[in-house]
Order: sequence, then C-alpha cells, then structure tokens
Amino acid sequence: MIISLIAALSQNRVIGKNNDLPWHLPDDMKYFMQTTKAHYVIMGRKNYDSIPEKFRPLPNRTNIVVTRQTNFQAPGCIVVHSIEAGLQLAKANNEKEVFIIGGSEIYKQGFPLATRLYLTEIQAHIEGDTYFPEFDKNQWKEVSRVHHLIDERHKFPFDFVVFERK
Repeated sequence: MIISLIAALSQNRVIGKNNDLPWHLPDDMKYFMQTTKAHYVIMGRKNYDSIPEKFRPLPNRTNIVVTRQTNFQAPGCIVVHSIEAGLQLAKANNEKEVFIIGGSEIYKQGFPLATRLYLTEIQAHIEGDTYFPEFDKNQWKEVSRVHHLIDERHKFPFDFVVFERK
C-alpha cells in the first residue's frame, strides 16, 4: 500500500492559520479532490473540525479521523486513536494508496511511514500558525512538477509536485 502525504504549503512551510487555509487557490482544491477521490483519507481531529460542515465527511472518500478523545463523534467517518490504526484499517480493506491530509501533527507522525508526497508548493511567504514538517529533500526523488501561474482566481503562483521516497 502506498502511503502518501498531500499538502499545500508556502515557501516558509505554512499550511494553516487559525485552523483555516491562509489562501484561496481553487485549482489546488480541485487537485486535492481529484487526487484523493475514491481513496482513504486520514486526518487529525483539528483538521476535521476545520472542514466546513457541508463538506464533512469529504465526499467520495473513506474518512478516518485520528483523535485522542475517547468519545469523539464524526458522523460518516471512522474514528481511530492512532495513525497506525487508520493505516491498518485501510490496508485491511485493500486500499492501494492512502492519503494523510493533515494537519501538522498528523503529518509529523505520518512522515516516517510515507512513500509518496503530493505537495502544492506555493511561491510566496505567507503568515500562519501551522507548519508542514521540515524534511530532507535528498531522501526524495521528484517525479513530476506542473507549474500554475497567477491568474484572476489565484493570487500566488504554485507548483504541483510529486515526490517518491528514494
């Protein structure tokens, strides 16, 4: 099973601010939806809480929420108490590729297990309070990069980049 992390991050590794995205990039959201569609997605409780209610659970995916809270309820989602339990569940159901979708603490826990990264690298320094973990790019091979220019719907240029662990 491929274990993938998918995230959008600024040049200073910001991924969030006040439990929300600090940017509006519709094509990145579309990329996320298309890439993770029909797969298991694993997220932390804070990330789950940040998703607008009308989009919970994320449609056309099996949503797994990781939390330490023993009585946490997430209608339409599977609640587990460790990232490993979420991964075991995906594997037991013959998932080919599982996506870890954040937030920061879940990315940190998932990073040593990940075999693929889908990163939207936003070409800007953006203020925030939540960061993607630092990692050694020498341990990863870039396998694709697609550039997206600024346009009327996108304030920042960005690249969709896929890395495979060496």
